[in-house]
Amino acid sequence: MEGKVISKGVIRFFAILPVILFLFFLPLNLFTIWLGGPTSFFLSWLANFKLLLFAFGQGPLSTSPVPLSFPYFISLACLPIKFQQVPQKSVDKEVSKGSGHKSPLNRGLKIVVLAITAPIYLQKDHIHPKMVMLLYCVYLYIGLELVLAVVAAFARACLRLELEPQFHEPYLATSLQDFWGRRWNLMVTSILHPTVYNPVMSISSRLIGRKWAALPGVLASFLVSGIMHEIIFYNIGRKKPTWELTCFFFLHGISLAIEIVIKKAFNGKWQPATVVSRLLTLAFVVVTAIWLFMPPVLYAEFDVMTRRECIAFINFVKGIITTDSRFKSFFTVTEG
Repeated sequence: MEGKVISKGVIRFFAILPVILFLFFLPLNLFTIWLGGPTSFFLSWLANFKLLLFAFGQGPLSTSPVPLSFPYFISLACLPIKFQQVPQKSVDKEVSKGSGHKSPLNRGLKIVVLAITAPIYLQKDHIHPKMVMLLYCVYLYIGLELVLAVVAAFARACLRLELEPQFHEPYLATSLQDFWGRRWNLMVTSILHPTVYNPVMSISSRLIGRKWAALPGVLASFLVSGIMHEIIFYNIGRKKPTWELTCFFFLHGISLAIEIVIKKAFNGKWQPATVVSRLLTLAFVVVTAIWLFMPPVLYAEFDVMTRRECIAFINFVKGIITTDSRFKSFFTVTEG
């Protein structure tokens, strides 16, 4: 690996800079939401941030407990992998321990919810726009979780690797700190921590002291997350950013910073009932998402692109079935 040949620091950074630039601009050459979206997220964002850490001898690519072969290096760079090879017999035990992995029943219930609510999309012209956005929030969460479940299954079957769970029932969050830090899209949290939060907190601690050094780190992390989301949305929809996404994430950064200040002020002596805190957190996340996050989704026409590409894929499969003689003979025998 390059890390063994080139010492960490500026020289390694410039050595891998062409790779970083290639991954950053790659999605601009992809014109489908099913390729452009995951490529922007996994490669342009996560992989590049891991490579930046690797350039300076930090992050998962530099701190792996075992020497990395090239295929495993690529897998670790591009996927949210917890680097450990998983014996086949231990896979079922891992799921049953409740360590963030979802049971088949959990996945099945979410598929049922998706199947029940999906037909409502066909009637969206007769539904209040805010209700449509609320449904899109449900689609987004379940869709992301199911897509990552497919990626996890691929990693287990083909790479014998275990993927870190990325969602931990976010609708049960009792605070914004709980939602963003322990329940929602945890791969982003794990990569923003060493690349943005820790460096900013280190600088802030020298300027304002350690007690409040976390606040600039939180704000910087959410700001960077907002900008990266703007880039991802542009790569998919090719429409000029409205900066609503940046406002959404920065608003949550400010709100989380206020939450931290309040917690420090009360020093854990008072907190609302769990039911109340869950309702307040969920309400804040949903309302702000409908206000600032979902409009860019509609503006970029993600729903239109997804529907169009799904229909094209179905027609493609139908075309193969109707033109392939093997399928024809199969259906002829079946009908006979």
